[in-house]
Amino acid sequence: MANKGGMAKPGARAEIDRQIERDIDRALARGRRRAATEPQASSARYDRRTGRVVVELTNGCSFVFPARSLQGMARASDAELADIEIMGIGYGLHWPALDADFTVPGLLMGIFGTRAWMAAELARRAGQATSPAKAAAARANGRKGGRPRKRVAG
Repeated sequence: MANKGGMAKPGARAEIDRQIERDIDRALARGRRRAATEPQASSARYDRRTGRVVVELTNGCSFVFPARSLQGMARASDAELADIEIMGIGYGLHWPALDADFTVPGLLMGIFGTRAWMAAELARRAGQATSPAKAAAARANGRKGGRPRKRVAG
């Protein structure tokens, strides 16, 4: 495709230009489809009274979630949580003081952090759960002297 000077041959150069134009057209079409189908934020604010972030979407819907449930936000101040920016054309939210970014589609799906963080958070919350059955099992184990010891294979 290239001649001795490293330049593309005229016919090859024209084909490369046509391919670039096709790629750009496909990318623009994908962007238009995405803008028409995926939720976008038109505004976002932190409600100090409830501790929740309120996101207004371009389709007229609203989405509300507890701000401190997001990865890295548990110890954030109200002022840090209130400083929200909408990224791009509304596909993401950014907290500059916390260096935290979350996608609007991800938040709508309940993705509040990385996969590892979500797994650890789920395990932590599951351990905090209480139920009548769990309380009865704890009382029964207490009467037996506590949690049974793990047996070491030997």
